[in-house]
Amino acid sequence: MNLFTTLLMKMMGLKPEMQKQVISSEELRSIVSEAGEATPGEQHPQMLLSILDMETVTVDDIMVPRNEIGGIDIDDDWKAIMRQLNHAAHNRVVLYKGSLDKNVLGILRVREAFRLLLEKNEFTKETLIRAADEVYFIPEGTPLKTQLSNFRANKERIGLVVDEYGDIKGLVTLEDILEEIVGDFTTSTAPSIHEEVAPQSDGSIIIDGSANLRDLNKLFGWGLDTEDARTFNGLILEHLEEIPDEGAVCEIEGLQITILEVADNMIKQAKVVKL
Repeated sequence: MNLFTTLLMKMMGLKPEMQKQVISSEELRSIVSEAGEATPGEQHPQMLLSILDMETVTVDDIMVPRNEIGGIDIDDDWKAIMRQLNHAAHNRVVLYKGSLDKNVLGILRVREAFRLLLEKNEFTKETLIRAADEVYFIPEGTPLKTQLSNFRANKERIGLVVDEYGDIKGLVTLEDILEEIVGDFTTSTAPSIHEEVAPQSDGSIIIDGSANLRDLNKLFGWGLDTEDARTFNGLILEHLEEIPDEGAVCEIEGLQITILEVADNMIKQAKVVKL
């Protein structure tokens, strides 16, 4: 048994003689789950289960997908750039030239950018480029446990996930990983799952297509397949093998799904009724 597992067992208050036995991750998961049922309302068992998940969950499962990454194109006119800086949803944004896929210049810390602009009184694109931090790239498929260590070792807090060809797949922050363990952080780059679902009075649920499947499974106790899709939109498209029209209805894993909104070749919203 490794130190990681031993620490978890000590946190659960397990006896020393149990710790000497060889216990698999699945057995430990069962122990933690049973402890959670015995102490409803306690957050620690859920946190421990999330820590165990870090052995198998990868950055691909929690990253902000490529089409949702916020960035600033240095080729835009100065007014547009300043408007984007003023309305940036997060303190760090991707700075690129022409194409996010082909020419990323760096990660721009918004507050630091404004400080330099005011301090030097140089409101220029060159000042922004100099203010940007070097991009930190993360290979797709990196386990969360590994990436948490890598962030710490490299003193980084944000990185772009790339595939084997160097194409950008998404964005991950240190806060996103910590959120997997202890819950929502206000600084997270991704919307909370609670912002992407809306339970209705008739028992149905309105779900955004961008909602993460793992989060949905955790929240509602579902067993949706996460092998081939990461988002609710991806799951439906994988099942239908086509982009559906609004109003289309399908059934997946005991859920009746009605498509409410389709735009940009994506399912934006759907209504779900458990059968």
